[in-house]
Amino acid sequence: MSGKYPAAPAEAGTGDYAYVIGAGDTLNIIVSRNPELSMSVPVRPDGKISAPLVDELVAQGKTSVQVARDIEKQLEKYIRDPVVTVVVTNFVGPYSEQVRVVGEAARPQFLPFKQKMTLLDVMIAVGGLTDFAAGNRATILRGSEGNKQYAVRLKDLIKDGDISANVEMKPGDILIIPQSFF
Repeated sequence: MSGKYPAAPAEAGTGDYAYVIGAGDTLNIIVSRNPELSMSVPVRPDGKISAPLVDELVAQGKTSVQVARDIEKQLEKYIRDPVVTVVVTNFVGPYSEQVRVVGEAARPQFLPFKQKMTLLDVMIAVGGLTDFAAGNRATILRGSEGNKQYAVRLKDLIKDGDISANVEMKPGDILIIPQSFF
């Protein structure tokens, strides 16, 4: 393993993580005592939603509770004491929180971040390593820490079952898997 970067910390999660809505999410809006105003709406690519009596409203970057309060404010013009609940039913999350996998993964892609998500979870989702991967030279680029880079041991984790190589991911992490030199 390269000594160029420090090993990734085993635990990276924070106890106060709250899911933030992103473009592509689906929101189920429930307006108590007003079923005709309750519906499921997509968050558009511009991060906004539209619903009956609610013109364009920014949802991206907010929690479901914040969006519910924003909708209540707009509905107060038409309904006395509206009570709104927003439930996210399709999770994508904002780009800034997605975990990206690039390089020699079987299926490089982005994944919605989930609390307590680990390196092993990510590798299962992307189908493992290609035959050309230098798994023990892989790194995590952690944007939440000023683009600090950490070394990870994917080959040890996946090929040898060394669970000590499993580390927690953070929102916005980029897993970089380089190609091996024969």
